[in-house]
Amino acid sequence: MSKRILFVCLGNICRSPSAHAVTRRLAPGWEIDSAGTSDWHVGEPPYGPMQQAARARGIEMGDLRARQFHAGDFGRFDLIVAMDADNLARIEALRPAGSTTPVRLFTGFAGPDAGDHVPDPYYTRDFDGCLDLIEICAKGLIETA
Repeated sequence: MSKRILFVCLGNICRSPSAHAVTRRLAPGWEIDSAGTSDWHVGEPPYGPMQQAARARGIEMGDLRARQFHAGDFGRFDLIVAMDADNLARIEALRPAGSTTPVRLFTGFAGPDAGDHVPDPYYTRDFDGCLDLIEICAKGLIETA
């Protein structure tokens, strides 16, 4: 069965495109997309250092381009996955009346030790640590699907 999953972070240049790229590699039959709650980077590729860290693991994301999350995404996806509580709240604020599309935190798929958010490597500079957590979360998501 095909799944339609949308990953969402703030700018759509680090965390959500990384989750997009990792998950599409692990679940090639799924429809995967990513978006940001802000419009800061619309049309831009993922952040260079994030791409470099991913490429070192054999994960390619250079084909992705940032886009902004919009209310219509609730109708296009089976699940919307937020990287942190702030972005989850921004997503929920756009929920159309009657929409039942689930919105969950990505770390919820990684078990209780994963914390409550995927730290933003744009600020932390820990691109490898971010990818480690994203890989754990993606595997957990796939196992629960």
